Amino acid sequence: MSRINRKFDLEKFFVALSDRNRLRLINLMRDDEVCVCFFVEILKMPQPKVSRHLAYLRRAGIVEARREGKWMHYRIVPPSDEYAARILQDVREYLATDHEMQQDLTRLIKVCCAQTLPVMLQGAPIPASLLA
Repeated sequence: MSRINRKFDLEKFFVALSDRNRLRLINLMRDDEVCVCFFVEILKMPQPKVSRHLAYLRRAGIVEARREGKWMHYRIVPPSDEYAARILQDVREYLATDHEMQQDLTRLIKVCCAQTLPVMLQGAPIPASLLA
């Protein structure tokens, strides 16, 4: 008997992981919930483009979204398929070793810990792990 979840779209999952910008988004979320505005600032991409990538990750079952007032927050969720969940975990571990991904995280920390946030980020909720 196969343990593969038949409702899980394997092709959509792998296509989601095949784009460097989506990998950068996954890397920035780590184990946090992150507001779209931070992705725009860190990745220097227009908000509609960031939102399209996040929507693809959502359809692939990799992220979930939550609205809080005007802010949209995204977080990683384990895919419904156990094998895909393991693959995603391995990808996330690999991303932590990638130089560009480390630079993205450094920029996120620098922006979040700045004395004054950039205008577009003022009032935005800072990822929980960076509040300490």
